[in-house]
Amino acid sequence: MASVLVIDDNETIREGVAAVVAKEGHKTFVAADGESGLKLFKSRRIDFTITDLKMEPMDGLEVLRRIMDQDEDAVVMLITAFGSVEVAVDAMKLGAFDFITKPFTPDVLRGKLHQALEMARIKKERARLEAENQVLRQEAHPVVSFSSIVGQAPAMREVFATLEKVGPTDSSVLISGDSGTGKELVAKALHDLSKRKNGPFIKVNCGALAETLLESELFGHEKGAFTGAGKRKMGRFELAHGGSIFLDEIGEISPAVQVKLLRVLQEREFERVGGEETLSVDVRVIAATNKDLQAMVSAGTFRQDLYYRLHIVPIRLPSLKQRTEDIEPLVQHFLSKLSVRTGKKILSIEPEALAILMKYSWPGNVRELENVIEQAMIFAEGEKISARDLPSNIQQDHVLDCIPDDSLQGVIRVQTKGRSLPEILDGIEKELILKAYEESGKTKTTTAKLLGIKTSALYYKLEKYGIDS
Repeated sequence: MASVLVIDDNETIREGVAAVVAKEGHKTFVAADGESGLKLFKSRRIDFTITDLKMEPMDGLEVLRRIMDQDEDAVVMLITAFGSVEVAVDAMKLGAFDFITKPFTPDVLRGKLHQALEMARIKKERARLEAENQVLRQEAHPVVSFSSIVGQAPAMREVFATLEKVGPTDSSVLISGDSGTGKELVAKALHDLSKRKNGPFIKVNCGALAETLLESELFGHEKGAFTGAGKRKMGRFELAHGGSIFLDEIGEISPAVQVKLLRVLQEREFERVGGEETLSVDVRVIAATNKDLQAMVSAGTFRQDLYYRLHIVPIRLPSLKQRTEDIEPLVQHFLSKLSVRTGKKILSIEPEALAILMKYSWPGNVRELENVIEQAMIFAEGEKISARDLPSNIQQDHVLDCIPDDSLQGVIRVQTKGRSLPEILDGIEKELILKAYEESGKTKTTTAKLLGIKTSALYYKLEKYGIDS
């Protein structure tokens, strides 16, 4: 059922056209003048507008101009008893769908009605696809599936078991965990396991937008709703209709947006920013956060009712430090995944390099591990990642772990008074090399491996600091 607006100052024609439209099974709205018609157009979702040309004080061409100014995809037809080629040309230039003259038969009107509604359907679908494609281009993330989540640790097996149970449902899910633990992958897996898998999966980073922009991003806006709103925009909830919406960093949203989000979760309806029409949506909401929402509820910064609406099924993701047995399979997964991006075919990682990764604390979790592997692949010279291919900060952490704590005291007590920064850093480097050299029994190849540098680089530094003279 479509919505058709009829604007005509002649009651007989106005009601007659509305009756023909209603008999076709469509909802009709009528207005006796242009101003009333424009108010109806703005407050309702109108698929097709039929307006008389000769009206006072606002004629049909002005009505057409204002409607097209509000919505460039609107479908509008003019009718008049004073048809002329010039008027028809003017109407078409302004964006009119068609132009017919009185008197006309019901059959002519029905034919135009069917053509106009088909055009409206095509325009609406095109707008939806363009908006959805724009979102996908902005995010530029590859499509992932449940099998893309790598893990064999007990904590991850619990996550997988929960996904298999809750995935096929429509229940809201709140995913928590540190940054970089894979919350978006889990959200996509939930979507792929659901009956909505063929529908859209729309992502919103709530922490990346200011309050006013986030509200527009979520719910859309009408033209002129605020400075810069040059045309009507569909929100992410509209784009997610029939599918799932993933609200990342949900703990960052303001109290005002929390109220509107609560309404969507409860009533499945909302209004665009600057709009009056109430829109209904059918979406599954998946949220994620790295914050303690319960603590925020206690502090009064997050609504308790919204928390319980989101917290139907909680999923807590472990940090990488809590699942070190997954580091090796994750490395192999990233070696395969990143081969195209890096242009390198790296088959495996040397045991020494893997041991360094296993000891590292991974504050950035799985995302940091992926970045480390990508950097190591770029610098690797063979078919395996070696210890010297790893980033310097991870190598340095390993060196410090290998040196006894009491032997670090001399490094910490480097005198800084009257010395420049390069001199201070050289002093620290010399002390570290000395300690590693002693720990390795003054074996240069072992010292180079311990420091994570090439043997040739070690020879240079030994000579530079006069360590082996």
